[in-house]
Amino acid sequence: MTQHFKARTIETTKSFWTIFPGLCKGCGLCMQKCPKKCLSWSDVLGVYGTPSVEPNDECIACGICQTVCPDCAINVTKKKEERKAG
Repeated sequence: MTQHFKARTIETTKSFWTIFPGLCKGCGLCMQKCPKKCLSWSDVLGVYGTPSVEPNDECIACGICQTVCPDCAINVTKKKEERKAG
């Protein structure tokens, strides 16, 4: 399996992201629709030779990017909030 097809997991403050560079065609739709504008182009190239995306810590884990991705290249899992004892 080449690096282009391996899923990458990225942890942000509020979520875990799984990005599939082999599926991403670099259309940028996820970047356009992100309400926090927290996505940027990655150095990892997808199968088409285009860059995939990666989030930063401003991600609120809303999942809009996952919903609009036409290639199902993004999976966002929101972290469970820890409740403070008291």
